Amino acid sequence: MKYISTRGDRTERGFSEILLEGLAPDGGLYLPVSYPKIDAPTLERWRGLSYAELAYEILSLYIDDIPAADLKRLVSSTYTEAVFGTPQIVPIRPLEPGVWLEALSNGPTLAFKDMAMQLLGALFEYELARRGQTLNILGATSGDTGSAAEYAMRGKRGVSVFMLSPHGRMSPFQQAQMFSLQDANIHNIAIEGVFDDCQDIVKAVSADLDFKRSYRIGTVNSINWARMLAQVVYYFAGYFQATAHNGQKVSFAVPSGNFGNICAGHVARMMGLPIERLVLATNENDVLDEFFRTGTYRVRRSAETFETSSPSMDISKASNFERFVFDLLGRDGARTAELFGPALARDGGFSITAEERVRIGSFGFVSGRSTHADRLATIRDTWARFGSLIDTHTADGLKVAREHLQPDVPMLVLETALPAKFAATIHEALGREPERPAALRDIESLPKRFTVMPVDASRVKDYIVRHVTA
Repeated sequence: MKYISTRGDRTERGFSEILLEGLAPDGGLYLPVSYPKIDAPTLERWRGLSYAELAYEILSLYIDDIPAADLKRLVSSTYTEAVFGTPQIVPIRPLEPGVWLEALSNGPTLAFKDMAMQLLGALFEYELARRGQTLNILGATSGDTGSAAEYAMRGKRGVSVFMLSPHGRMSPFQQAQMFSLQDANIHNIAIEGVFDDCQDIVKAVSADLDFKRSYRIGTVNSINWARMLAQVVYYFAGYFQATAHNGQKVSFAVPSGNFGNICAGHVARMMGLPIERLVLATNENDVLDEFFRTGTYRVRRSAETFETSSPSMDISKASNFERFVFDLLGRDGARTAELFGPALARDGGFSITAEERVRIGSFGFVSGRSTHADRLATIRDTWARFGSLIDTHTADGLKVAREHLQPDVPMLVLETALPAKFAATIHEALGREPERPAALRDIESLPKRFTVMPVDASRVKDYIVRHVTA
């Protein structure tokens, strides 16, 4: 299996090379040369596997430069009941007729990002030891990626983490999860802007190839293909739990900000998983919903990006969206490069053709939007009718899922975080505090270590130079 860039660089690279590289040299994102297709007998065989066994089967289709025994060991030691709380790892539970919740939030940081990040940490440590190298990870977070990455990388040999977050725009719990870590290899940088500013800095630093290579810069954001690949697994796992046989189809509703989570669903569908619809749910920052409704991708400026009660989706530039558009355009790298390069810089967005808009339907995507009032109403309703407490992002997903239900097609709503991370909104909705694990009960009171910086890539570079892993 080899990988190419979405922006036209046809140089084929192996998995281990792109694992440590992040963005392609031309600024594009990596995708496999082609998606492996899963036939009916293989799908049937996978139905009876444990989560770790299923993960190994899927990952081994994309990773052929790590010995099979080593890959199986890494996967088996990652996806355990001890880490994720249940033997199913991502159990589903019925909510109402035709609707299920798939729990992705039982990992160490109570968010779905753990599903991929725990494996990514193990892969990084393995590959760096194999090469005798070190890596400095530069990432951006709107709330959950940062803590998931830092918990996965803390104490890892040869790895330092430099995580950018929007200063004052995460929930107190999310901030405390990151800023309370005192590990020497963890560095938190609070940027005086919004998430998109943080993400732009990561891309700017990664685009400086001399700096990137000199200081061994890698990424853990979902622009890293390995992270998205790990997320593909739970679409298959959810499907097998929700169906009795492989002749059935299901739909998935996914709260979406940076497009990574639902892009993993797109990959699973391209592989042949029987997915009827991929239901994309946004909050008030509805750039993606606008695209799927109108065919126009219009990036908002920082001042136009709303601060909402589902803060992990307060994003107006969806990095992973480029991967889907590349597939939508028939893998035309030159056109993808024009849209996400000059057109985006010049016009602040782009529109696809009428023919390309029609083609969206063949990929199964539909979309919708949820507001703060919708979140409160959905949280209250779900608690009152079903005794199930959901977080704000999952509420966005559930609200939009209900708009796209189809007879006899199970709808799986991806539960992307636990309510404990967003206590203020839960209290506003229900007048009560959400429960949290005992180990995290007083996390907000712990000492915090972070550095505040303006929106300035050069300042971030200077900080990295002073704190890199030797």
